[in-house]
Amino acid sequence: MPQAFTRLTAMAAPIMRGNIDTDVIIRIERLVGNAVRGTLGKWAFGSLRYLPDGSENPEFILNREPYRRAEILVTGPNFGCGSSREGAVWSLQEMGIRAIIGSGFAISFSPLLSERHSPIVVDKEIVDGLAAEIEATQGSGRISIDLEAQTILSPSGQQHHFEIDPRRRAGLLEGLDEVLLTLKRDHEIRAFQAADRDARPWIHFARTQA
Repeated sequence: MPQAFTRLTAMAAPIMRGNIDTDVIIRIERLVGNAVRGTLGKWAFGSLRYLPDGSENPEFILNREPYRRAEILVTGPNFGCGSSREGAVWSLQEMGIRAIIGSGFAISFSPLLSERHSPIVVDKEIVDGLAAEIEATQGSGRISIDLEAQTILSPSGQQHHFEIDPRRRAGLLEGLDEVLLTLKRDHEIRAFQAADRDARPWIHFARTQA
C-alpha cells in the first residue's frame, strides 16, 4: 500500500536535464531475471550514478553530500518519458525519493508515479528558481511541501501554489492506490449494478449464460 503523504520538509536535489526516460531511471536489465522488489533502489539512475567499472560517479549529484539524503527531486521537463515502467517508480521509492517537482511529467509515467510519490507540476520558472536556491544553499536549505494546502515553500521562504488532480490528491493524503480508492465507492458501484439489472435484465441474463 502506498505511504500516506500530507506534509514533507526535506532536502532536495536538482536534476535539471530534460527528457530523462525510464531507461535512465532504471535500465531494463535490472528488472528481469533475479530482480526483486526492495532491492531496486541501488540501481536507480544507474547509468548516471555509476562509472563503467561499477564505482560511483563523483559528478552525479545524488552521489555527493549532502544530496545523498535527498527525499525530493527537482527535475527538468518531461521526466519519466519512454516506456511505461513501474519498476522505475519502485526504484525511486526504494532510493528514498518521496516527492518530485517538475514542469511536466511524461503522460505514461505520471499515473504510476502518483500512487507512490507526490508528483508536483509547477511552471518552469518556479522549477528553475527552486533549483537555483538549492544550488545557492549547497543543499543545506529545505523544501517544504504541504499537500493539504497545495503549497511549496522554497529554501528562502517563497511560497508557491500548485494544482493536483483531486482524486490523486485524496489517494496520496490517505495512502490509497487506484484500486483502494475505487473500493471506497463499492456501495455506489453495487447500487449502479442493481439498478442496471432492473433496467436491462436481458444484458445480465446473457452474461450469466455465457
